[in-house]
Amino acid sequence: MSLNGKVAIVTGSGAGLGLAYAQELARQGASVIINDVNQEIADSAVASITEAGGKAAAVVAPVGSSETADLLVKTAVETFGGLDILVTNAGILRDKSLLKMTDEDFDLVFTVHVKGTFTCVRSAYAYFKENGVAGRIVTIGSPTGQRGNFGQTNYAAAKAGIVGMVRTWAMEMKKAGVSVNAVIPVAATAMTKTIPFFKAAVEADERGEAMPEFFRKELGFGPAQDVAGVIAFLSSEEAAGITGQAIGVGGDRLQVWSHPEPVATKFHDGGWDYATMLAEGKALLESNLQSVGEKMPELPAELQPETAK
Repeated sequence: MSLNGKVAIVTGSGAGLGLAYAQELARQGASVIINDVNQEIADSAVASITEAGGKAAAVVAPVGSSETADLLVKTAVETFGGLDILVTNAGILRDKSLLKMTDEDFDLVFTVHVKGTFTCVRSAYAYFKENGVAGRIVTIGSPTGQRGNFGQTNYAAAKAGIVGMVRTWAMEMKKAGVSVNAVIPVAATAMTKTIPFFKAAVEADERGEAMPEFFRKELGFGPAQDVAGVIAFLSSEEAAGITGQAIGVGGDRLQVWSHPEPVATKFHDGGWDYATMLAEGKALLESNLQSVGEKMPELPAELQPETAK
């Protein structure tokens, strides 16, 4: 097992994607700190690992504060003797269109996703640096953060912010030998179960069958376990040379997302005043407009939900 002797923290790991990540890390030999806000859910997640022969303990606390971040690191060190891996998966949704989104909706999402990632990474990196550990940090982004999505102002900004922090941290942590990456998962979750577009895929998964190839290949969509292997790999010593990246995974698809780069450049002596923008700048912008959001391919007829037929 590739992670024998390693100790990992996975935030938001009581269920769903986070639990799949924690279980795979344990399967690969790591001792795992489970984190959730619900004691019963956290205990069940720990039991799923220990009953399979792994090692796990739980911290029941919401991420966001420095106190929770420090407690996670302290518990890992006191329970299992150290810390090598941090996976920041904890997140919440408060989806609303802009004019319906409240300050609380925005702040809650940012507290968990952005501040929770920031405080946990800061605490883990402090431990790594103080103890000479070439640690592994895996954060979780989203296609919404990469492309945008209707009704998700808070979530899109939070996930884009996480990838921005990863690029910065990769530079700051390089000398210490710590790697940090963002994984962009596309996988079945409690939320996708409610979306008719994914109905055939989710129903196949619930029956214990492979999802139709359209979902696995065209959409890069699959169960949480498809993502977990990438999380475990990026947590291993084999991934030492991979840092500062946004890596997409789901179904049968693995991707490397590009960093933002200019797609068109033009110079004008004296700069770009209003008149010059009208004469030259407007054409440059209009001929290089970039798309926003994700466009889903049309579902094959045999995969259409009954209500859409």
